[in-house]
Amino acid sequence: MRNGAAPHIRLSFWSACLSVCVATCLAASVSAADPAPATPRLAERLAAGQPVKVVCLGDSVTGVYYHTGGRRAYPEMLAVALQKAAPQARITLVNAGISGNTTVDGLNRLQKDVLDQHPDVVTVMFGLNDMVRVPLTDYQANLKTIIEKCRAVGAEVLLCTPNAVLDTAGRPITKLQEYCRAMHEVGAALKVPVCDCYAAHTALRERDALAWRLTLSDAIHPNMDGHKLTAVALTRTLTGRDVSLADVAPLQPALVRTRARVRAGEALRILAMPPYDRMLGEAFRTVSPNTKTEITLWPTADQTLAQLEEQAKTVRGKGYDLVVLAIPAAVTPHLESPPEAAISSYSWILNWSLSFGLQEWDVVGIAPGVTTIPETPADQAADAFARHMFGAQDLTLLTRPKADRTDATTLCSQWLKAQLDAP
Repeated sequence: MRNGAAPHIRLSFWSACLSVCVATCLAASVSAADPAPATPRLAERLAAGQPVKVVCLGDSVTGVYYHTGGRRAYPEMLAVALQKAAPQARITLVNAGISGNTTVDGLNRLQKDVLDQHPDVVTVMFGLNDMVRVPLTDYQANLKTIIEKCRAVGAEVLLCTPNAVLDTAGRPITKLQEYCRAMHEVGAALKVPVCDCYAAHTALRERDALAWRLTLSDAIHPNMDGHKLTAVALTRTLTGRDVSLADVAPLQPALVRTRARVRAGEALRILAMPPYDRMLGEAFRTVSPNTKTEITLWPTADQTLAQLEEQAKTVRGKGYDLVVLAIPAAVTPHLESPPEAAISSYSWILNWSLSFGLQEWDVVGIAPGVTTIPETPADQAADAFARHMFGAQDLTLLTRPKADRTDATTLCSQWLKAQLDAP
């Protein structure tokens, strides 16, 4: 928590953030030489610019949910990465991930969600739910059946171990490792390649524990930084090529629902942390004077991160069109080693502010440095932490351009106009 961090701590935090980006791009690399593609037919079709359909089968880590901002996940990042690996490629990506699923569920919906899609390649990632509900032998048998059915329609298959997780009583790391080994055994027995995502995430944890922790949105789900790491590992296994996703920014425009309602002449319900409950009202009166807004204050004064997290649990189901998060610098973690409780609470403020699955309302952040120009090392470090956390979850954060002294109300209005005017 905030306690007057010294300049050397601020620089150390920037180093930690940089290590995340570097590790995200390189963690899947195991040697200087590119390996042979694990799915040669896919690699040939990509190189030839032929149409390719990839179906990603899995659970909530595969599907699009709150932990990656509600708009995309590693399958969508895989499509981006494959396009980088083969610019001429023509890729269709089908995300067949559903929260809570095990290999049992995957088998039950395999025909409709996978085989009927006529895939060229099927990636299969299960384990985080199987380890608590499906016996190991059944897990292996189910994987074998999935492989056989996919191969029967001519699809190549890539098994994918789950990502590394925080060690908890419900999902102990030792048990997850058993399921990862079981998947490798199935791959070896049926001569199916395995992308060891668990190893890629674990390698980052061993190099830089803080950097790895900041790729998680909760105890088991990676945020978008973690999903990028998975997509890079998958691309290397599928094509034999390394790519970087460090330059892939959150999707724009950020205000999809807000803009649609404004253009339709509909009223907006907004939840905003101060002072943006007031500033947004002024911004809408300036930029879109005919738009009716109902703005609810989300109080932050004298609130700890844990208290803000509790308040965030009430956001879902309220019918908001836009949620604006302006977590105060005073409670934003910025130590060289942020406390686990602080990282968790900050992440869950973001998580609870989002809908559970696909994004149903807009969620954006405003960096502490927009409200008050960050002059001190402590304020600059808090601003850096906010920038990192929102970007890592694929969420847009309004920030103050370097050396810009524009007042916050004007910055807010300029940003809102750009969002509403976006094509």
